[in-house]
Amino acid sequence: MNYNIKKKHLIALSVSAALLVGCSNEQINTTTNAEADTEPKYVTDVVSYVNPLIGTKGPFNHRQAGNVTPGAVVPFGMFNFGPEHAYTEDLLAESEGISKKILEEKKRVPVSPGGYNYQASRVKGFSFTRLSGTGCLGASGDIPVMPFNKDITFSPATDPINGYYSAAFSHDNETAIPGYYQVGLDNGINVQLAATTRSGIANFTFDKSENAKLLFRTAYSQLGSGDAYAKVDAERGEITGYVTSGNFCGYLGEYNQRDYYTLHFVAKLDKPITGSGAWKNDLVEHGAKSSKGGMGYGDNGWPDIGKGSGVWVDLGLDNGDTVQMRVGISYVSLDNARENLAKEQSTYSFDEIREQSQGAWEKELSKVKVESEDSSKLRVFYTALYHSLFHPNVFSDVNGEYMGFDQKVHSLEPSQTAQYANFSGWDVYRSQLQLVTLLDQERGSDIAQSLFNQANQFNGIWDRWTHNAGPTGVMSGDPSTIAIANFVAFGADNFDVNGAYISLRKAAITPTEFDLSETGCPVFCRGQKPSLDQWQSLGYISDQSNSWEGASETLEQASSYFSLSQLADRLGKNSDTQRFINEAGYWRNIYNVSATESLGYIQGRNQDGTWKKEFDAFSGHLFVEGSPAQYLWMIPHDGAGLAEILGGDDAMTTRLDNHFKKPDGTWVLYRDSAEYADVSNQPSILSPWMYLHTGDAYKTQQTVRETMKQLWLDAPDGIPGQDDLGQMSSWYVFSSLGIYPKYPGRADLVLSSPQFTAAQIGNLMISAPDASDENIYIDALRVNGKPSLNSWIGEEYIDKTVTLDFSLSNSPNKLFGKAKENRPPSYSPTKS
Repeated sequence: MNYNIKKKHLIALSVSAALLVGCSNEQINTTTNAEADTEPKYVTDVVSYVNPLIGTKGPFNHRQAGNVTPGAVVPFGMFNFGPEHAYTEDLLAESEGISKKILEEKKRVPVSPGGYNYQASRVKGFSFTRLSGTGCLGASGDIPVMPFNKDITFSPATDPINGYYSAAFSHDNETAIPGYYQVGLDNGINVQLAATTRSGIANFTFDKSENAKLLFRTAYSQLGSGDAYAKVDAERGEITGYVTSGNFCGYLGEYNQRDYYTLHFVAKLDKPITGSGAWKNDLVEHGAKSSKGGMGYGDNGWPDIGKGSGVWVDLGLDNGDTVQMRVGISYVSLDNARENLAKEQSTYSFDEIREQSQGAWEKELSKVKVESEDSSKLRVFYTALYHSLFHPNVFSDVNGEYMGFDQKVHSLEPSQTAQYANFSGWDVYRSQLQLVTLLDQERGSDIAQSLFNQANQFNGIWDRWTHNAGPTGVMSGDPSTIAIANFVAFGADNFDVNGAYISLRKAAITPTEFDLSETGCPVFCRGQKPSLDQWQSLGYISDQSNSWEGASETLEQASSYFSLSQLADRLGKNSDTQRFINEAGYWRNIYNVSATESLGYIQGRNQDGTWKKEFDAFSGHLFVEGSPAQYLWMIPHDGAGLAEILGGDDAMTTRLDNHFKKPDGTWVLYRDSAEYADVSNQPSILSPWMYLHTGDAYKTQQTVRETMKQLWLDAPDGIPGQDDLGQMSSWYVFSSLGIYPKYPGRADLVLSSPQFTAAQIGNLMISAPDASDENIYIDALRVNGKPSLNSWIGEEYIDKTVTLDFSLSNSPNKLFGKAKENRPPSYSPTKS
């Protein structure tokens, strides 16, 4: 695209943003290590360090589990082939609420978002699509196929916990590596899965040939379906059909209890189909060749047990035979599914497809190089990087067609290689999209254009949580504006930047009927800027608004307006730049210095200007997924302004200290009282970096390292809370490297201490030869060979090589990042 993007820094409150080094040699401890004589010994065969089972176990309450999905998938793949688990009596005993919903209310409930829970012991099928790490309980999980060897004696739709139409397994007989999944089922069937971008391949090996069959549970998407159809063509050895679904988070409100995508599939078998049958609801028809009917979404977003359809095929096998199934999918048509399968699998064997998928992962994961002899840290790191690269997903077919938000077929824009879907904006705007873009700017450009395309197909609204071909409205704020500004900042500008800016600017200044509507609120507000009229007239979003909690919405929108100011600046729109920086300062309008007897907090405010009553700074229910104590720190662009309003550097440091530690000095980093930090969830992940604005950079280094040490483990329960489509894993990746993209709409990075002795990401070369579990503090730093006390670096690394040479120590250098000119920039409104 032809436009003028200016790469410059704005005037900042506490530092000159043009400074990169900002100090003299005399000011700096120059005891950095001499440059090594040899090149870094970066680890190779990095795919071998990935353990997809990390993060699959957690408290049975899905809100406190990682919810990631092992299976066969390539980076950003449309096809994610893996197991859908079934309940057992012991698993139901872990949750009284879920047990009641299934056994008393007769509702279908997924075992876990993504379909997989490490504590489960039965499999009910292997689905073609999954989302990884979501907070809402289920989405996608389309077309589970179950290899089976018992009689069909009653309808699978009436099996409450899939106790009959499932099979037990043991983790001892399970293999999960990037691009490949295998499990030996206790019914004597071994399952092997591999995938390409839009297709999958499965080997089902039956020890015994008797009763060998495959069940296609067509209607059984994780949270139900509006319609489904399957047809058996024995002569061609094919099963074809579709499922129409949606309902993401639908049990939280009726707005999303609707269809908004259709997945078409073709499955080809290499062994004879000797018979077939079908079921719909409670009816079973042996010999039938087709079935039609969805599960529905029940009366409250939970599908009813007893609803749904599917088919099965009987297989002509000998004992020990393997039936191979090749599957193509498309969100456009059956013809496109066929073409996707033909062009992506061609004549490749299972082993060749498996090798290609592993090669794709090796290529992507190797874009971040690290040096370490600690195999456990390498597993945690590369698994986190792996989980960061699942989403968004390729959504267009090999012919460039895709289904738009207007439910019409569209073709790619000239600049695009692919259209992407599944954008969990409230989560991934914070660091995951920046990581994806830093590793591949063309992919970042494609994702940016994809979001713009969806907005153009949806009344100009940039939706905050997109699922396949549908806007869901889930969560709060305006993450798309931040995402677009971030894409451009990180060098992904091969899309219609001007068109996107015009659209985002209009959304920022012109209230729409959706902004003013309560439709879908509070969880699914359709407006991109809920109650934008209040933002413009009051300077905040009140407690009487269309938003999901006015105070947290105000903070989210402040970040959005700041990011828009940065995009305006790059495009040379000076008046817009200052206007939106000023609006980014509206967070000050909801800071109540007298919120409690002794301390000020961000507090909800009424339309008449009074403060919301019954304020509790430690309540986890006043704001979206967090407390006032946790949201106080979610002001990424104006840390110095926050320190000033809190009473100065010492006051802010003390409050941060009390946020991360109890009076007895013990750390609190994960789901204790909402008085303290919860660095497993979005509202708190910025807080460790806010010490940088008090001059106590060493406390950021200490807190980030402690968070990684306590919460990220080389174990199935090694991810602290929902991974949210890779957002939390991306936090870990950046933090491991000692860098973090703190600013909405900017590529500046704030600094902590790397945990690896050397690393390379993009144009950044990082050296920290003394890195260890003990040496967690930055003693000295050289940037491009020049000593620096700055606790941040500017955006120069996007276009050229920048080297960071850290000298680390087991005791802090309190001068590093101490002086105001060495702190990260802050951006405050112009004072009139």
